[in-house]
Amino acid sequence: MSNEKFKLHPIAAIIHVVKALKDLLIPIVIILVANGGNINLDYRSEDFFGEMVPLLFLVVILLWTIFSGLIKWWTFVYWFEESELRVEYGLFVKKKRYIPFDRIQNLNYKEGIFHRIFKLVEVQVETAGSKNGKPEAELTAVTRVAADEVEQRMKRAKQKQQPIEESEQQSIEETPPSTFIHKMKVPELLLLATTSSGIGVVLAGVFAVVSQFAEFIPFDSIYDELAFLMKYSFVVVAILIALGLLLTWVISVGLTFLNYYNFTVSKEQERLIITRGLIEKKRVTIPLNRVQAIKIVENPFQQLLGLASVAVESAGGGFSGEADKKIILFPLIAKKEALAPLSALFPDYDFTLMPQVVPPKKAQPFFYRIDFVWLVPLIGLVSYFFYPYGLLSLLLVVPILLLGKWQFKTTGYTLFDHQIMIQSRMISRVTFFAMKKRIQVTQGRQTYFQKRREIGTAKIIVMSGMTGASASVRHVEQQEVERILGWYEQ
Repeated sequence: MSNEKFKLHPIAAIIHVVKALKDLLIPIVIILVANGGNINLDYRSEDFFGEMVPLLFLVVILLWTIFSGLIKWWTFVYWFEESELRVEYGLFVKKKRYIPFDRIQNLNYKEGIFHRIFKLVEVQVETAGSKNGKPEAELTAVTRVAADEVEQRMKRAKQKQQPIEESEQQSIEETPPSTFIHKMKVPELLLLATTSSGIGVVLAGVFAVVSQFAEFIPFDSIYDELAFLMKYSFVVVAILIALGLLLTWVISVGLTFLNYYNFTVSKEQERLIITRGLIEKKRVTIPLNRVQAIKIVENPFQQLLGLASVAVESAGGGFSGEADKKIILFPLIAKKEALAPLSALFPDYDFTLMPQVVPPKKAQPFFYRIDFVWLVPLIGLVSYFFYPYGLLSLLLVVPILLLGKWQFKTTGYTLFDHQIMIQSRMISRVTFFAMKKRIQVTQGRQTYFQKRREIGTAKIIVMSGMTGASASVRHVEQQEVERILGWYEQ
């Protein structure tokens, strides 16, 4: 068997540098802003060290980043030996990783701007031991042919077919045909941008940027202009606010298109294949036997329109850098239309289950009682320091009570054979489906106040990420908590 060693494409050096600079973007901006853009080359000046040392420190960081990226590319090699993918890199300290093909769980692919220009792909090798969302090994930039070779060798090892030594001269097998499951359309992307939290994220980002550069923004002049406009034309101010919200929506739509453009779900043998992205294309594979639970999430706007997003909790698989193993299966889909593809992918589940056991009426105060722990002191402080207008904070009691009642009416669970369905709500309604064999831990909890009312809380945990994914059915009769624990022990 040939143990020829392969190197990454030279563009990998640039990608390493760009990734490192991206991680250092915030420190770089802080140093530049703190320095105020001043360049003082007179070393005898009193302000020389104060103005130039931060810039010199920044130059050192940039040079070290570029040097590190070049060294990683120059020393990185990979090869195939003894049914393993072997990786080695490092100049002074050599790092080696030997990954048996039969231990590889997933091969995920990414295509950034540089990859697409040179027709390359990034291969992320994930095993069961991969942690923090980081792949076990990463081939930053290789040709599609090289990526296919890694995949085919992995498949042969898993299928225990003929030894790789005997098939080295054979042509690479064609990828098995995949079954199309779902593809997002443009109207769905627009709805996703409008009904999701994307607009809130954009607004939060704008406020964060404004707070960082507050000293350079003439707030007094802006306030005077707005006061002048409000004095003579309230309509103009309303139009400006509407234009601002429209711009925020447009940005949210743009970000959604970048992330979810051409979002496609397909099935290949016993694996889910998810692809998405406009500028940076991503492809993730999820073995169906690694799916631990399915979540259907509906925020209030989506629930009103009969829409939902569907996620799967996976013990393996995911996009690089995402420590949370919740994989979005359908970012936005009509809830009724989701039942057919879900049932086809996971035939052991019954997705038509509705909550059969709900909290008793005596448990309703528990859904908003804890909120008053922080709400009452807040109302007292606001009312005292901003009297008499602070008394308006008493109105906060109404939405807290309504939200608690809404949570009370949503909460419930159902046991069906070897499956459990738990429905709950904070703001969004979450329906959690799990099979008994996938549950890692089942817990029952009862506080002093719950014990007085003979109610309790049950919680299940499945393997997903570092801490697992969980679902809780709160404030149900204590006998129902015992029922869930007994069902799990059987």
